[in-house]
Amino acid sequence: MKSKLINITGAAAATLLLAAGQAAAADLSAGQAAYEKFACASCHGADAKTSVMPSYPILAGQHADYLLAALRSYQRGASGSTNVNARNNAVMTAMVQQLSDTDMRNIAAWLAQLPSDLAIRR
Repeated sequence: MKSKLINITGAAAATLLLAAGQAAAADLSAGQAAYEKFACASCHGADAKTSVMPSYPILAGQHADYLLAALRSYQRGASGSTNVNARNNAVMTAMVQQLSDTDMRNIAAWLAQLPSDLAIRR
């Protein structure tokens, strides 16, 4: 019984390390290049925090997993999904159709490491 618990614990730890390694494997320079290539700056600003409209979100400094989830939600919305986790926005659903999963991971990682005024205040 004890050896099964150790094996399960070891497998869980290996899975977590693999997931962490994949998240860390994002290519920041490719993320910046994709941000520029897909014209994200036209709405969100070159620095990703000076949007052209106040209602557009600040992307710089957001958590990478949040940004990736948002991009995937827009892709679900673009596919016509009625999933509760689908976002529908005419501009964003058109933009994300061009992005691969790797593009989204890289963009999210690059945006997350940008300096920003976003902070948790206590």
